[in-house]
Amino acid sequence: MKTAITSAAMLLFTSCMANAESGLASYYHGIGRSGEMTCAHRRRPFGSMITVSYHGKSIRCRVNDRGPFIRGRIIDVSTTAARALGILQLGVAHVVIE
Repeated sequence: MKTAITSAAMLLFTSCMANAESGLASYYHGIGRSGEMTCAHRRRPFGSMITVSYHGKSIRCRVNDRGPFIRGRIIDVSTTAARALGILQLGVAHVVIE
């Protein structure tokens, strides 16, 4: 029984990590409603919600644009999202997205 529970937990963990990415994030002046946390991603569907984490802080933002178009970056977040994550002053930061 314990093996079955452990196997199920590992399967759940693995499937969650399959959608995780890590890399550089930057911010832009979002095109969503004022104060809304939005982001630009190359492949995720419009309207989907993404969790972005940086140094123990996590936010949820909605994909409403395509990008980033700078090599090596995996996501652009709105100014509101960058402020919530604490990366506004940095400009570019290493994040994990799910």
